[in-house]
Amino acid sequence: MDPNVPHRSSPRWRPTSRLLVWAAILLGSGVANAVVEVMDAQRRGEVLALWEPMTWELSSAGMILLTLPLLWWGCQRWPLHADTWKRRLPLYLLASVGWSLLHVAGMMLLRHLAYASVGEHYVDGSAWPTRLLYEYLKDVRAFFSFVALEHFFSWFGRRRQGEAHLLAAPDDAPPEEPVERPQRFLVRKLGRDFLVATADIEYAQAAGNYMNLHVRGHEYPLRSTMAALEAQLDPARFVRIHRSYVLNLGFLVSIEPLDSGEARAHLKDGGTLPCSRRQLPVLRAALGQGPAPAEPAATPTAT
Repeated sequence: MDPNVPHRSSPRWRPTSRLLVWAAILLGSGVANAVVEVMDAQRRGEVLALWEPMTWELSSAGMILLTLPLLWWGCQRWPLHADTWKRRLPLYLLASVGWSLLHVAGMMLLRHLAYASVGEHYVDGSAWPTRLLYEYLKDVRAFFSFVALEHFFSWFGRRRQGEAHLLAAPDDAPPEEPVERPQRFLVRKLGRDFLVATADIEYAQAAGNYMNLHVRGHEYPLRSTMAALEAQLDPARFVRIHRSYVLNLGFLVSIEPLDSGEARAHLKDGGTLPCSRRQLPVLRAALGQGPAPAEPAATPTAT
């Protein structure tokens, strides 16, 4: 088991499942398009073997499937929000050009290999600049369709599972509790609001521009950085155990040292979290099992 991956089931739609769904969609569309190509050729009085349009369609669909995880990663790494889309739109336009070039180059390679495997030679009558422009005009629509769908499902997923926020201060009164050390978070879920006690948060996990708060088997994304969330949590209760995880000590059962010098934190619900070599002394000190790691000495400056 990889110690850097938490051992627990996840309610999210896994990338493998998404790829299988898109594979079925693209395969079905490709087969239908290939049959239409053959029927159109027959109406023109031409003979076109089914394997040829199948090669054209499936080579394109295959490259799309191979590059989809990269596209999804980019959407998670640079999400589009109301306050970022104008700044990041040029980045997405540039990414669409790169995605199209990768798609076309891979597609052409697969076609040449497929034709060579049956003793044929694939011939594309178009000049490369014309071909690339033609393919890009098609690919840019597909690219932004995938981007829009990815962001829509990410948005809907956050709404369905609930998104956490700090409690806002009323317009005509001070906040109910200090914002710098909140005791509760407000969760909005499909139009309903409810409160989650900070003490009930088992751990928080970094995920791009979000921190996912794990509470009783549920996961609530919070728009925050790791440093900002750490500053808002009680250091006597919450300890950073990894670059991506902050753990509530009240839910820790045991620490399992690993041969690599890292450790695995076992939680009350049976799940596990990784504890890095650097943070292990911090965790032990928080549990009273050892001294806190010393701060590095300052380097004297020459006078």
